[in-house]
Amino acid sequence: MTRAEKATDNVLIIGSGIGGLTVGIIFAKLHHRVTVVEKNPLPGGLMRSYVRSGIDCPLGVHYMGSLDRGQPLRRLWDYLGVTSSLPLERMGMNGVIDRYLFDDFSFDLHEGIDAFEDDLKQAFPREQNQIAELMGDMRTISQSLFSLDLLTEPGMPFLSSESLDSMGGRLQRMRCSIPLLSVLGVPSTLIGVPLRDCPAFYYYMTLASYLLSSWRLACSGSHMSDAFTSTFGSLGGAIVTGDGVKKILVRSGRVSGVVLQSGRVLDAAVVIAAIHPRCVVALLPEGAVRPAYAERIAELENTKGLFSVTLAVDADAHEALPYNIYRVYPERDGTLSHGIFHQLRRSGQPGINILSMMTTSGIEEWRQWEQTTSGRRGGDYVAAKEKKAREFIAEASTVFGNLKGMKILDIYTPLTIRDRVGSPDGSAYGILRSTRQLMKTASLNRTSIEGLFLAGQNSMAPGIMGTTLGSFQTVKRIIGHERFCREVMEDFR
Repeated sequence: MTRAEKATDNVLIIGSGIGGLTVGIIFAKLHHRVTVVEKNPLPGGLMRSYVRSGIDCPLGVHYMGSLDRGQPLRRLWDYLGVTSSLPLERMGMNGVIDRYLFDDFSFDLHEGIDAFEDDLKQAFPREQNQIAELMGDMRTISQSLFSLDLLTEPGMPFLSSESLDSMGGRLQRMRCSIPLLSVLGVPSTLIGVPLRDCPAFYYYMTLASYLLSSWRLACSGSHMSDAFTSTFGSLGGAIVTGDGVKKILVRSGRVSGVVLQSGRVLDAAVVIAAIHPRCVVALLPEGAVRPAYAERIAELENTKGLFSVTLAVDADAHEALPYNIYRVYPERDGTLSHGIFHQLRRSGQPGINILSMMTTSGIEEWRQWEQTTSGRRGGDYVAAKEKKAREFIAEASTVFGNLKGMKILDIYTPLTIRDRVGSPDGSAYGILRSTRQLMKTASLNRTSIEGLFLAGQNSMAPGIMGTTLGSFQTVKRIIGHERFCREVMEDFR
């Protein structure tokens, strides 16, 4: 082992979500001593489901893309060794992945980039040129994604300046119609970035990922968490649960370990934070980072949180659907001001299916309970949640008909996410990766503290694909491009 490799021999990771465990597995495969610290009693972050009335309810993972053989996320997960442990089912076996319902028309998203282009051209016959231009760019980004150029290239030479421009602005310059803008605006919601602010590269990467193939877990989300944690443990990794990090130790500009809430000290030459950057700064000693860096993070805008309702319904009356339904309410200019995601799937219990519904929700909607904690918010909070849930149920009835056998299993708000994973204001996708913040977010990884790094969606991009790629990128940044290509990417050939 070289001197540089010895310097990263002892690695500590804060946070056991998909970003933290991905980094942990990679370093464990590279034969480093790795410890993951998780404040909650169980590891997994938003991968882990929760049980209500004996039924597993998904929290942060509803579906994912590019998991067919040879596709990018499948290749990454095969390298990690988790794919075979995941009970996956392919969506869209009848062709449809997502159905978008508007007031006056609907649009079905089918699997495949060619199919998507055909659907657009059929739905919008007067906009053939705009659609052809759009799809040309998508194929270019899709090819880079498929070949994992993001990981193998020293930089990102395949990105043009136009790739970083606003997708919404670009579509408007192409003079796309309002209905076409409305349809194209839905995919950007998957990473919590409005179309008008979404960098074209992130947009294409997200949409291409799902068009390649879309999947969901066939049963409990905890299986996903268990797959990652068991693989990590089998490689010799250690997980400390129920004892969060109280302080990151820094000596002479270099990280030296952490102090846990229990007072236990864990030494480490490298600390990787798979948590929100604002939370990282709060754990550092005063003056450890430049004031400008701390101010930059404090000023960054975050994505909004989520409001979610999970219902139990009669399985005979409401068969599980192999696709998702988005009820979309655009503004006059095509901007998506409001929309509700629906997923009707098997519950694992005889005679019962579950209907999950979600929409974006800002912290301001729940501000009066901001200083409370889960389980101690009071009757007014419960009443507010139930009132909003009833609105969801009424809307769902227009899509699915009378919801027979309906029972509310759970309702959660941005405050739930905030308390679960420590995301400021309950942000669902962390920092808003908008065109307005590209330069600021690009410099987040340069903390000026030697040995301290960010991982997951904090490193690169939101979503499961972005989070996974971001963690691989973090490993490359730590061990160097040459060793990364030699010892990690060699297994992808």
